[in-house]
Amino acid sequence: MTQRDDRNGKSRFATLTFERDVAAAASALWEAWTAPAARAIWAAPSPAVVVEFIETATKVGEREVSLCKTQGHPDIRCECGWLVLQPVRQSVNCELVSIEGVPQSAALVTADFSGDGERSRLVVTVQLSSLAADMADGYRQGFGAGLDNLAGVAARTMVLQRTIKAPRNKVWDAWMNERTLPQWWGPEGFSCRTTRIDLRTGGEWVFDMIGPDGTVYPNHHRYHTVQPEMRIGYTLLWGENGPKHADAWASFEERDGATTVTLGMVFSTAAEFQTAKGFGAVELGQETLGKLERFVASI
Repeated sequence: MTQRDDRNGKSRFATLTFERDVAAAASALWEAWTAPAARAIWAAPSPAVVVEFIETATKVGEREVSLCKTQGHPDIRCECGWLVLQPVRQSVNCELVSIEGVPQSAALVTADFSGDGERSRLVVTVQLSSLAADMADGYRQGFGAGLDNLAGVAARTMVLQRTIKAPRNKVWDAWMNERTLPQWWGPEGFSCRTTRIDLRTGGEWVFDMIGPDGTVYPNHHRYHTVQPEMRIGYTLLWGENGPKHADAWASFEERDGATTVTLGMVFSTAAEFQTAKGFGAVELGQETLGKLERFVASI
């Protein structure tokens, strides 16, 4: 870490470096780092702090806004602008931190990713300018605790991806349509029986998945983020109002007339993640995305 003082002797500029080795594939670490649904889980430095995203747009040239909330203290507002997003390689963002409208710090954050198999490494460099007060110690503590949390979140993150030869609006319409979603959702041989469905921010889908042998699997999805043709964020519950199973998101990126769908899930515990992997959740999830691809091709 390097640091320079201003003429008054107060610390104003600092370069901070954080390194973490993570027991997860680089693809899972990347999704945990960039997906707002995942960042809301790991970014809080302690259980007393809640991170709430009020604007999300993980895209170069656009910004995200989050609030860091602690009872009895004013909210800390962070505005993040993405400058570079090279999947599984590097991200660069600028961020402005303020409290009650008063800027506290500005920073350039560079994250470099590398990995081999089920292990990956993250190096984060923060070039910090403290505006209202010396923020270096706060960044050391906050980023340090957050990245410790990130390592745990990435280790229980599952990422599925599929490129569908269709424009994004067509893929989105197949997913976010109350009539069509139940027609293709689920692995091969499964069907859906809907109790109620409302595919919007604040909405929910309560349904049973019925296996080929007739076994019924109750499900409840609660949607907290719906950004048309960009991203869905939702919570998975074991049955109606049951315990939380995972935090999930789906993102849609169009290129050259095809759409890459990324489905991510942060399981509630490492044990649930290992259980899901053990019964073939990755393969079953790919079957679900395959059914989506066939459905889109048929309409």
